[in-house]
Parts: sequence; C-alpha cells; structure tokens
Amino acid sequence: MNISLHQTLADTLWPAKTSNVVLRNIVLAVAGSLLLWVSAKVQIPFYPVPMTMQTMVVLGLGAAFGWRLALATLLLYMVEGAAGLPVFAGTPVKGIGLAYMTGTTGGYLIGFVAATGLVGWLAEKGADKNAFKMFGAMLLGSAVIYLCGATWLSTFIGTEKAIQFGVLPFIYGDILKAALAAALFPAVWSLLKRK
Repeated sequence: MNISLHQTLADTLWPAKTSNVVLRNIVLAVAGSLLLWVSAKVQIPFYPVPMTMQTMVVLGLGAAFGWRLALATLLLYMVEGAAGLPVFAGTPVKGIGLAYMTGTTGGYLIGFVAATGLVGWLAEKGADKNAFKMFGAMLLGSAVIYLCGATWLSTFIGTEKAIQFGVLPFIYGDILKAALAAALFPAVWSLLKRK
C-alpha cells in the first residue's frame, strides 16, 4: 500500500473519490458524532467528577480524520447538543442545549473543537505515524482543552479552584490516553503499510 505522509487514516481506509466525497464525509461525521456521544456517557468513577473517554475520542478523531473533517464532526456534535439532544456528559440531568453549553463545562467544549483541529493538523503533517510525535500531539491537544476549559471554569469558581478541580485530577488519565494513542496510531499505520 502506498501511503503518503499527509494521508489520514480515514483517507487511507475509505479513499474519497469525486463521486462519493460528500456522502463519505457525512457518514464519517455522523459516525464520529455518535462515537463522541457514547464516549461522553461511558463514565469511569473518579474524583472530583467522573472521567469519560471523550477527550480520547475528540483527539483521536482529529488524528484519524484530519483537521477539516474532524472540525466538521465536532461542530456537528455541538449542533446536536445545542439542539437539545443529550449528547454531553451529565446531560440531561445537568441540563441540555445552550444552557448546558454555557455552563461550567462550556470552555471544555470550546477546547474540544480547537484541540481536534490542532491534532488533525499535526496528523496531516505525519505526527500520527510516529509514537513520540503522536504522544506530543495528544498532550498538546489535552493542553488546549485544559486551557480553554479552566479559563472558562475560572469565571464561575476562580482560577485556583478551576485548576484544582478542572485540570489536576485529569492529568494522569490524559497522559495514559496520550500513551495509548501513541502506541495505537503508529501500529495501525504499520499494519496498513504491510498490506
């Protein structure tokens, strides 16, 4: 299989032809938004709030789809949430729609969009084909999510508490998720090259 540095996994596994590019992108965006929905609902007991696999999926979609399709997928997910679908962690119990999106987790949602674009761009530059670069890309993506999330959260509870409750409890989990992605993505590319 002839794989270029700038190909994404989505491009390699389902090549976009002129006749099917729109349909392909719609199917992938909808599938990605559904995966985000599921990842938000799968919760691992953690203090002070449960941990989800959502950040792994957000960043993984960036790496697998590239920045354009990943951004479209995240924007679709945000539209689903804004329309009142219970796609986010904690919904519908903690509210739905725009009220939820402008609450304490709003900054993290903004960070999801920015981070998926960043990781997607880095993947298109070949970061997903190298374990060290992929690990770094995932950590950068997580940092963007933390920065946006904690900045927004600090307007509700102050900077110190935002870092204490909105960043510190999740660092080890996100390092583990980054290491998992750093092992997984290059391994998949290696398998595809053999075929």
